[in-house]
Amino acid sequence: MLEFWWAIPAGLALLGYARSLAGMTRAQRAKWVKARIVAVQQPAHGDSRKPGIPVTLTFQDPGTGQEFTLPNAGKHGDAIEEAWVGREIDVHYPPGQPLRFAVVRGGPGDRTGREGPDCAVMLLLIGLVIHATVRWGWPWALLGFGTLLTAAAVLSPDIRVVRARNALLASAVAIPARVVAVTRDVHTDDESGRDIVVHAPVIAFTTHEGAHVTVLSGGGIPDPGRSLHRALTIHYAPADPAVHTPDLAADRRSGALNIAFVVALLLAGTAAAVVGAVMLWHPGRG
Repeated sequence: MLEFWWAIPAGLALLGYARSLAGMTRAQRAKWVKARIVAVQQPAHGDSRKPGIPVTLTFQDPGTGQEFTLPNAGKHGDAIEEAWVGREIDVHYPPGQPLRFAVVRGGPGDRTGREGPDCAVMLLLIGLVIHATVRWGWPWALLGFGTLLTAAAVLSPDIRVVRARNALLASAVAIPARVVAVTRDVHTDDESGRDIVVHAPVIAFTTHEGAHVTVLSGGGIPDPGRSLHRALTIHYAPADPAVHTPDLAADRRSGALNIAFVVALLLAGTAAAVVGAVMLWHPGRG
């Protein structure tokens, strides 16, 4: 029976793709609408970062035309980490159940329901490479994992995301900002058993266009645990205040490191695949 392990991920993938083609996935059945932030609350100092920024959203059900104005404090989908009145955010909910809305942050989200089948295919491919390595030797590991690494690098959105962010920040505007609160989360290290405290500053600034923006900092603030009431300079993109940084140079360096990692992954994967193919084609060279 173990010889047919591949039937499980293959079956799940086929089932998932069939449901997607038939329009039967949960994402396809859901109602997808644009919600608008109509109120923003400041996270309390010392609270957890996980709920994000508490906001009130309004959206219209396309089926009935009814408008809903509902609060969200991290309990509906993704936490909101950049908020201002008037910002539009994608939300979805089961048909006829707008109270069960979920926020999708960072893009339109998967509306085809193919994320699950895609994961099953990836598990299948990894399993096939491991199976081939155990059965026929480690050159198959070089060829298989090298090919998978190359494909992962080619399909990675990181380079595109970094370039888009750099393009937006090329026209960045510098503006005064202030840390108005600092969130606090405690995690226990599994190995040492020690508590690790993670702080995230809550920054407020007003754009030249008059939008009052509240953001949960993702980094770049020295000594964040003691940053309450600290004055800062924030560089934000006029086209999208959600794209911002307290340090333009550090942001560019971080983007360059992300690109370098993807390129290194591509080169390593390609080299491994080529070496594996050569060893399989000319076994004597192994």
